[in-house]
Amino acid sequence: MPKLNVYVPDDLAESVKETGLPVSAICQRALEQSVKRVGAIRATTIGDLDQADPTAGLTQFTPRAKQAFRLAVTRARDRGAAEIGTRDLLHGILTEGANLALRMLAALEVDPAIVLREVERLPTEDTGGEGTRLGRTAANALELTVVEAILAGHNYVGCEHLLLGLVAEPDGAGGEVLRGLGVETRRTRQIVAAALSGAVHLRTNHDQGDQLAQVMDKALEQILARLDRLEDRVGR
Repeated sequence: MPKLNVYVPDDLAESVKETGLPVSAICQRALEQSVKRVGAIRATTIGDLDQADPTAGLTQFTPRAKQAFRLAVTRARDRGAAEIGTRDLLHGILTEGANLALRMLAALEVDPAIVLREVERLPTEDTGGEGTRLGRTAANALELTVVEAILAGHNYVGCEHLLLGLVAEPDGAGGEVLRGLGVETRRTRQIVAAALSGAVHLRTNHDQGDQLAQVMDKALEQILARLDRLEDRVGR
């Protein structure tokens, strides 16, 4: 059986030794699940999308993430693009209108309306198609999206993961727009992690709807303030 080396921090290695966890079995199971999830998204990205339901292969996507993807497909077709690009995926997130990624942008002090304006200003250079296939950068962004969800320990893929995948993808127009407006991977990842952990607590203590949204926005403001203080200390 082939052997893979896995490097972990010293303190984690000591803790694993103390607890006597079956490292090989745990790693094998985690890798099996990760390979299955990435393989599934890769199968979706290499072929033509189902005309009736382009999200048919995105089984782990949340309803909002699926809707954002459908909107991305529609956007690519409407602009006469040969392929679906990262700009279309970003457009889908923005026009879906009620997902967590939009709150992440607001927490980063980036107005989603400005992002949408910048995306819609981009010229369509890849005309002459039906937008039934994902372009290279969009396919890469979707793989990175799934990786972000895996790294976060989430068994689903939401618009917040898609936002991270777009920012992390280096060549697509969608990521270029986001980075140009100040959205970067590390800080976005911190806010997503903090917001999701806070949302679980909030849902158990507050009503759904506007009240939850207001409390969550307040929590995001507090998270940003703490991050700023930490960065100031490190800067010193």
